[in-house]
Amino acid sequence: MTTHPAPTVRDVLHEEAGEEEPTTGLNAFAVCALSGAYSAVAEARRFTAATLEGWGIDASVVADAVQVVSELAGNALRHATPRDAEAARPDVVCAAWLALAHQDSGVLCAVSDSSRTVPVLASPDLLAEDGRGLWIVDRLSESWGWTHPDHTGKTVWAQLPVPGPDA
Repeated sequence: MTTHPAPTVRDVLHEEAGEEEPTTGLNAFAVCALSGAYSAVAEARRFTAATLEGWGIDASVVADAVQVVSELAGNALRHATPRDAEAARPDVVCAAWLALAHQDSGVLCAVSDSSRTVPVLASPDLLAEDGRGLWIVDRLSESWGWTHPDHTGKTVWAQLPVPGPDA
């Protein structure tokens, strides 16, 4: 797993003006490349927890975000990546991308993959071993959805509210 912190537009403007501002707190952004390895989902969970804790996000929101990211990354790696990714797409650097953003409206968790197949929210089968991922995302997030798929794939995202300082 490789991580690439990316500045926000606000950070770039402050940098150009010669001002220094921390990359934590509101308007923070972080991105992480996910390999197709079995350990990638666990790495996505660790990255999410460490990033959000570093931003000072409430522990309950961190726990929900870790679960949401686990489901989104697991779905991307399970359903959107070919079993032999290198043979299928030698130009692909990673299997999926995880992005986290903290803004006034909360925390946004997004996973991008190369599949054009959109996610489908189904009623979970209580006896099935899988099939509850998007149901969990739906229950834990304020809202969720996906971008319109194109030749590069799609992004599935979830927005989680962050309690204000008075909460």
